[in-house]
Amino acid sequence: MKYRRLGRTNFEVSEIGYGAWGIGGKQWLGGSDDESLAALGRAIDLGVNLIDTALAYGDGHSEKLVGQVVRGAGHKIYVATKVPPRNRIWPAQRGIGIEQVFPYDYIVRSAEESLRNLGLDAIDLLQLHVWSPEWIGREEWRRAFEDVKGAGKVRAVGISLTDHDPDSGLEAVRSGLIDTVQAIYNIFDQSPENALLPLCQIENVGVLARVPLDEGGLSGHLDENTKFAPGDFRDFYFRGGRKKQVAEHVNALRKDLGGDASLPEIALRFCLSHPAVSSVIPGMRTQRHAESNTAVSDQGPLPAETLGILKRHAWNRNFYS
Repeated sequence: MKYRRLGRTNFEVSEIGYGAWGIGGKQWLGGSDDESLAALGRAIDLGVNLIDTALAYGDGHSEKLVGQVVRGAGHKIYVATKVPPRNRIWPAQRGIGIEQVFPYDYIVRSAEESLRNLGLDAIDLLQLHVWSPEWIGREEWRRAFEDVKGAGKVRAVGISLTDHDPDSGLEAVRSGLIDTVQAIYNIFDQSPENALLPLCQIENVGVLARVPLDEGGLSGHLDENTKFAPGDFRDFYFRGGRKKQVAEHVNALRKDLGGDASLPEIALRFCLSHPAVSSVIPGMRTQRHAESNTAVSDQGPLPAETLGILKRHAWNRNFYS
């Protein structure tokens, strides 16, 4: 496993982090807590030292599992979590004031609740789970971040950017008030490369690349006959004719790449090929996923020829809406 500096923090984090949404047990169905704990433990054994969770993932269940494993790890594991919007609307809607989403007291209480769930002395990275550029000048989030850091409850702070809208975070990055941003970045959505990633390099802001496998679309296992359980998030995300669309795009991508390249490996290496990315955080609900994903760090960045091929497969769409 290779490690990179997380922006202006002094955290040296694993290139492959652990995305813990899928172990919350509420929106990603199937699996068990025992399986999740085993996958977390295996990922840590293989060098992962960054876990990204959230208070909203299973109403704290993901945090509790993460805390259990981290407390028993025997060495430093960096834990990132997120404050959910008080109005429970993802993504943030323009025109809705921050007082309805992230009032000062609510941010502080949420951080304290996450700390209780995790059972840790401090949160390494606290992020706002949604963001609107309309809030940049408001004091609620600024003061809350200052106070939880000043109290020693949080070490670094950041924001999670709106789906497929990386430019919504540009002012926040320039402000000097945040240490990290989290953004969707994958072969299909390459838009962070236009402005966000270069700016983060200039401002020394860490980048967590989320959804690197497009919620499973870039896993290579999805086709139009794939079935998800009712209530599973993926049943919504890939609803209607979307599975067929994804399969067509993936088949075209595979044809251009040629050979027997592993699509998940290519997808993760694509993210790590950009020097602004501090860590990529795929979900890993099984030990097998932990083993295959962590092995990617040893492969290094993709060659320029392959990146040139992937550029042609950017796909402008939003399956979250």
